[in-house]
Amino acid sequence: MDTLRVALLQMDIALGDPAANLQTAEAWVAQAARQGADLALLPELWATGYDLARAAALADPLDAGAFAALARWARSYGLAVGGSHLERTPRGVANTFALYGPDGARWGVYRKIHLFGPMAEGRYLIPGEAVTLANTPWGPLGLAVCYDLRFPELFRLQAAAGARLLLLVAEWPQQRMDHWHILLRARAVENQAFVAAVNRVGHEGDTVFGGGSSVVSPHGKLLARLAREPDLLLVSLDLSQADALRQGLFSPLRDRWPQAYRLAGDKP
Repeated sequence: MDTLRVALLQMDIALGDPAANLQTAEAWVAQAARQGADLALLPELWATGYDLARAAALADPLDAGAFAALARWARSYGLAVGGSHLERTPRGVANTFALYGPDGARWGVYRKIHLFGPMAEGRYLIPGEAVTLANTPWGPLGLAVCYDLRFPELFRLQAAAGARLLLLVAEWPQQRMDHWHILLRARAVENQAFVAAVNRVGHEGDTVFGGGSSVVSPHGKLLARLAREPDLLLVSLDLSQADALRQGLFSPLRDRWPQAYRLAGDKP
């Protein structure tokens, strides 16, 4: 399939209060379903916020707790639903982006690779070990979380593997929103892919979150953007536009030369 309607659910998050956040998130998912969305995305750590000091207590095993809620809402409302939550694993707690299909089946799981040093994420979380894709009726979709946006190699791997739509969930602060806007467009242009990115709003302590949830075309054109209030952004996408662009006059994906990607003087 080439066409889908993506809903970005830009919500505020009650720090360390899963019960309140599940109630809020379900209301947004239900609204997305009423408006005809095929896929709805919640922000990074939508169920808890960055209550990292309690991460071990707030985390759930995959497909339990808040993860099970995503699967249940997907089945109940008949659309794909995803977002990131604290996952309890044998190695420790991960920041895990899970996407579920309308039948509640898990389409893809990505554990955040790049942990943000200024927030001491590495003290509380383990990094993911691989770039992953979600297998969906629209082909493979790229999954990424917040700080990953600054690492273009992750998105290039996903696009080279066939992803025409790159999904990002985030808690991005207002003070760096200029970077958010620039990097979303850069990831779209360099990979000739749609980018759909949902950010949260509200604040935690002195940190104000910038909203600005956005959808960008493979040409780098901003298709839609929210402001700084809780809101829902619904955009209809034709993913065949990415195919047409990649098959056109030039394509950075087609013209890659990975065998030469080493520093001069290094042994091949």
